Amino acid sequence: MGSRGSTLSKIPNVDKLMQETGFSQAHIIRLHDRFRALDNDEKGYLCPQDFEAIKELAMNPIGDRIIGAFFAQGPQQETVDFNSFVKVLAHFRPTDKNRPKESTSPDPINSRTNKLKFAFQLYDQDKDGKISRDELLQVLRAMLEMQVTEEQLESITDRTIQESDTDRDNAISFEEFRKSLDKVNIEHKMSIRFLR
Repeated sequence: MGSRGSTLSKIPNVDKLMQETGFSQAHIIRLHDRFRALDNDEKGYLCPQDFEAIKELAMNPIGDRIIGAFFAQGPQQETVDFNSFVKVLAHFRPTDKNRPKESTSPDPINSRTNKLKFAFQLYDQDKDGKISRDELLQVLRAMLEMQVTEEQLESITDRTIQESDTDRDNAISFEEFRKSLDKVNIEHKMSIRFLR
């Protein structure tokens, strides 16, 4: 018990962090241990290269985009501290179905809407608020490259845009993205095993 308390005391604003993310003390301690393991030279922050030690990201075809999401908080951000690390990972925490919705409080980080916003940004690399044909094609190419031909990729991309693009501007806005994923179980798709 003593080591848990001492770990928590080293984390600035830990109570606020738990409230914002919904993580328990045990999760915060586990995440702190993971953060420290990635922070080999104990600098107190992580660089994109530190994430290369996570084999699941190295094997993921869009791992570079996922790593980029940790550094998307500000212009030219090159490091991420522990609190920011935890806030990004909170997107992958299961939603609390029993949490009462307060009209004045913002959606929790792990709400369906925020999970979708996080996923949307993995596609929208130029941050213009739309997923262009080229952006969608890049992600599909990374995810499916060896399984389908280039012609099939182009066809899948065009069909996806045609089905999702309700305002016919040849791109997918966040609202169109949300509507197209209405029946998809985001909870199941966006979870990380080590948080359970």
